[in-house]
Amino acid sequence: MDIKEDSKNSLSVEEGFQSPEPKVDDHGLHLVQRGGELGESEIDDTSIQGFESDRMKARTLLTADEEKKLLRRIDWRIMPLCSLMFLLKQLDALNISNARIMNEGTPRNIMTQLGLSSNAYALLTVLYYVPYIVFEAPSNLLLKKMRPSVWQARIIVSWGLCVACQVACTSKAGIYTARFFQGLCEAGMFPGVILQMCYWYRPDEMSIRLLIFYIMGNLAGVFSGLFAYAFDTVSGAQGLSGWQWLFLFEGLITIVFSGVIYWLLPDFPPTARWLSEKEKAFVQARLPPNAPRASEANFKFREVLNDLKDVRLWMFTAIWALQTVATQGITFYQSTVIADLGFTTIAQAQLLNLPISILGIVLIAVSGYLADSARLPRPVYPLTFLSVILVCYGVLFAYPNIGGVYAATLIANAMAAAWFPLMWPWRVQTTKQATGSAFSISFVNSYGQLGGAIGPQIFRSQYAPKYHVPFGIVMGLVAACIMMTSATWYVTRHTEAETRRLKLARKKADKEGMAVLDDVVDNDLQGKLKRED
Repeated sequence: MDIKEDSKNSLSVEEGFQSPEPKVDDHGLHLVQRGGELGESEIDDTSIQGFESDRMKARTLLTADEEKKLLRRIDWRIMPLCSLMFLLKQLDALNISNARIMNEGTPRNIMTQLGLSSNAYALLTVLYYVPYIVFEAPSNLLLKKMRPSVWQARIIVSWGLCVACQVACTSKAGIYTARFFQGLCEAGMFPGVILQMCYWYRPDEMSIRLLIFYIMGNLAGVFSGLFAYAFDTVSGAQGLSGWQWLFLFEGLITIVFSGVIYWLLPDFPPTARWLSEKEKAFVQARLPPNAPRASEANFKFREVLNDLKDVRLWMFTAIWALQTVATQGITFYQSTVIADLGFTTIAQAQLLNLPISILGIVLIAVSGYLADSARLPRPVYPLTFLSVILVCYGVLFAYPNIGGVYAATLIANAMAAAWFPLMWPWRVQTTKQATGSAFSISFVNSYGQLGGAIGPQIFRSQYAPKYHVPFGIVMGLVAACIMMTSATWYVTRHTEAETRRLKLARKKADKEGMAVLDDVVDNDLQGKLKRED
């Protein structure tokens, strides 16, 4: 949408609205009254960093109360659907871990039926993550051209079919092929959701939305364990083993849900029929200048090159890779480790996974709420979680007793799950425009998923049941992740601090019926950018 043209036709000044000159507060921020459209003379202030008059004319159109109601409508349209997508994605990714110990010790066990050893089974994650990693970025670059509703529906129905096809596998080669194509088909779903959120929300607003998103993702751990427990008990019905019933059920519900996404998922603000013209303009005007917009070209190769030259892209990718390698191995082997501890029967071991998912949900809710308050620098939260994970891995390495090992596994895996929603709002603060945002978000998420392929290879069967060597390795990786996170905080400190400052300023201004005209401007690499110019 051309906001300047639209403002002439449908964004007339509200009756009774007086548009005064912007005032400057004690912190140098520019404030103006809300409730109508800014006039040309009020937005000609070149001292406002990051200000673009054509884009900003609509920023004051709605009052604070109207904005809250609008955001609630947007939330209800987008977040439940995206959260359910993530729930199904996690459910279909976790099922391979649970399937391993279903009907263990019987001819109906997947390891027995398909002739898999423990180490051969670990290769399933490699075959899943390799195409997932390679095709994430290309998939995300197609999201804008194809539209989120169409592209995400394509992703979901194709991976659902791959999950359902695993029911027919009768050999190691068959399950390897099915998992490879499942990873290929799933590529792009997660970064596509993060990218789509950037078209609707500011980075400082994403914490509370990702809170809901990741809570649903962690519910997959609850449902996955319950489904595995339930289907473990009906193994043999209609000639299918428990693991086959699990894959069939989850594949079918995924396929059905793809139709819901196709018909109901909103695409971009300018194409949302349930928004008025004024609301469409306001949603886009309130976004920072680096946010992607529907009016941009579908692909600009220069933005990809610029991102590849940005040291922050590589630093965030290194953080993701170190964290996932350090945590994905124990997550994959979680059910097996719990069973190896000798707590109980295999079926009941599935239920011992549930407290880990529940604790993760609680941590996500609490930490997401605290991070959204903007009182503390965002990197403080993931650094705290990483430090606790390091301590827990120390306990697992020492292996004091069964209870201590289970408690450490519970806390470490819950902390690892709660780490992600704290990191994404920090990452998207420094993404730029449509192509750049699509590429950088998918690049970090894809190559940061190396842990899914490498992590389980660290926890090989010869180290069972105490896994001393694997835990020694992952302790070193967590320590490296802490150092890289600290270094990235230093590099991004200007943008991160400015994001928090403006969020607190907006909260205060809303109470006074004012809008903040200033935006977060990327000053992290200011010296480098000036030299390039």
